[in-house]
Amino acid sequence: MLRLPDALRALRYRNFRLFISGQLISLIGTWMQTVAQSWLVYRLTGEATMLGFVAFAGQFPVFILALVGGMTADRVRPHTLIVITQSTSMVLTLILALLTLTGHVHIWQIITTSLLLGVVNAFDIPARQVFVAQTVARPDLMNAIALNSSMFNGARIVGPAVAGLLVATVGEGWCFLVNSVSYLAVIGGLLAMRLDGTQKVRASAGGGAILEGFRFIRGAKPVRDLLVLLGLLSLLGMSYSVLMPIFADQILHGGPRAMGLLLGTSGVGALVGALSLALRRSPRGLGRWIAGSAMGFGAALIAFSVSRNFHLSVLIMLPVGFTLMVEMASSNTLIQMMIPDVLRGRVMSVYSMMFMGMAPVGALIGGTLAHKLGAPLTVTLGGAGCLLAGLLFTLRLPQWKQGAQLLYRAEEAARTAAESMEPVSAVSGADLPHPR
Repeated sequence: MLRLPDALRALRYRNFRLFISGQLISLIGTWMQTVAQSWLVYRLTGEATMLGFVAFAGQFPVFILALVGGMTADRVRPHTLIVITQSTSMVLTLILALLTLTGHVHIWQIITTSLLLGVVNAFDIPARQVFVAQTVARPDLMNAIALNSSMFNGARIVGPAVAGLLVATVGEGWCFLVNSVSYLAVIGGLLAMRLDGTQKVRASAGGGAILEGFRFIRGAKPVRDLLVLLGLLSLLGMSYSVLMPIFADQILHGGPRAMGLLLGTSGVGALVGALSLALRRSPRGLGRWIAGSAMGFGAALIAFSVSRNFHLSVLIMLPVGFTLMVEMASSNTLIQMMIPDVLRGRVMSVYSMMFMGMAPVGALIGGTLAHKLGAPLTVTLGGAGCLLAGLLFTLRLPQWKQGAQLLYRAEEAARTAAESMEPVSAVSGADLPHPR
């Protein structure tokens, strides 16, 4: 067994190490594409409405198709599904890179590529949620989610910063090309894994119904409350990232380098938040973290919207990233602790709908409002809405904690009973650490 610090204990598992290292490289490329694409759309059109529309096209398919993706992740081997989705994304990104580098790119091509990538993500995101839970033992699940979030935000720091430099020097097309090549890292890591039959989630008879995840959520109020809060924050608050080209150019007068620095600094804050969760050994107290971070996210957005000083705006991006990551990763952890394995893909697909699926609606609304009211006022209104949503959750926190504890204990009892009848490991035998 690898001797690692407690905060890195999930890295003891070989499959998880391969997955997270490949994802780190791939996501750096993804963040580079995100920044470069936003700047390309802004350069081609100069319209806040179009920024919102392209973001809508890229993320709304998650809202429409996530339930199908979740059902698929529950019925087939998630490892195979991720290899297919990552390979498809690599091809789509390569097409966009070639169009841009040859000077033949048009806005409709960007929209089409974003739409197709959104369809792919509707299957990829639930599969990844299921797969992460299969690469580690249950006691290390919270740590694996936190480290996975840390990896995501480590890429969020590096990717925008590199993209800002490349866009300013050689253009957006090279960012798209680097992203396409980066998919080889995650595909190679997946193919190098040692798997066994336990890597396939065993759906019960009739368990493939798409709406079964919704039925579980309807009867599990603590899970439903977390999803509603996450959806509200995504709908009301995430438009700030879509409008970032306007803040960087028209308000802070910094251009693409400033945009990369602002988004990268937000990634630093998010990385600190994810590492703070990685240090925790128990989910106890995460409800308070969720309530506080939701209100903090709203307050930080309001502060960013009224700032006209570049250095102050960069500083404010730290709590913006920190609070959003704490809320998102804490909700992910608690939901995963309260759901059965046979429904994991479908329930986590609803999680994807709330986080990724509501964001494009917010982006479309935010882009339209920014065109009429201006970007600062639009972000102010969104921040106020997030602050109010966090306050309402805080007022309901005592009742929520009681329900969450009952649901968590019920799932633990059901899991213990099932394992006593038919022992099943959620992790490949090659990955299990030896007992001390």
